[in-house]
Amino acid sequence: MAEPDDSNHDKEPPRDFRSLRGLILDMRDKLPRRLAQVAVYAIESPDNIAFGTVAGIADEAKVQPSTLVRFAKALGYSGFSELQAVFQERLRDRPSNYDERLDAFDSHSSSRPMSLALLDGFGNAAIRSVERMRERVDPALMEEAARILADAETIYLLAQRRSYPVTAYMAYAFGKLGIRSVLIGSPMGIDREILNFCGPKDAAFAISFTPYASATIDFMRQAAARHTPLVVVTDSPFSPLVPENGVWFEVAEADFEGFRSLSATLTLVMALTVAVANLRRNREKQNPHANGNEVGNV
Repeated sequence: MAEPDDSNHDKEPPRDFRSLRGLILDMRDKLPRRLAQVAVYAIESPDNIAFGTVAGIADEAKVQPSTLVRFAKALGYSGFSELQAVFQERLRDRPSNYDERLDAFDSHSSSRPMSLALLDGFGNAAIRSVERMRERVDPALMEEAARILADAETIYLLAQRRSYPVTAYMAYAFGKLGIRSVLIGSPMGIDREILNFCGPKDAAFAISFTPYASATIDFMRQAAARHTPLVVVTDSPFSPLVPENGVWFEVAEADFEGFRSLSATLTLVMALTVAVANLRRNREKQNPHANGNEVGNV
């Protein structure tokens, strides 16, 4: 197949994501193999396109960095950064665009029931998310995070909105495992007062994704100001949650038409929670005079 004209300036390129997505879908089958590969990746992982560097995106899409530039020019943009700006604009607009997200599902159903199309779409997104997370997580970082949490007298769990179910699960699991934790999210609105009890002998686990919860950022900074060791999960090196001192994990969940699950995040957190319990149990075995609790079923 002949290469498309990389300098296609006959039409003004799309400035909104919905139009850009339509253009990519229209051109996908007409593009040469490598550019079509980028097109598929861009549709399946728009958040990664918005957040990533050229080198990182190229590695994820399994193409050369120059291919991304050629892809952008094939769509009529002057370069990749101009194309990426449209993906970034999508993130700024996304919270108010749920009707558009629901409309987009129509293109997936074709002749099969919508429920099956949704199951396939979300299932595939979850699989991609977990596989990408497993490839990216540094084992040494996992060990360090487990050590920080295992050393803590009390673990403070900080999250709001979409991330709250993650810390709710951790609070449940830590309770079953005999590990003291405090779930920040008081209906009485005394979270700041509760966090005044944290200190260097404790640890704080914070999690938030774009658009970042301002309360979580404030809580994390409050814990950091009290010299509390931090473990953070977020979605970008540019996230305001990345701590100056502490351990953090980058988890970018794949989305299906703008809806993102917590598949990779929960997998990471489940592994980390049990690793903390295992580390504590091993320490208790080495010191049989220490007071320990039996580990229950998580």
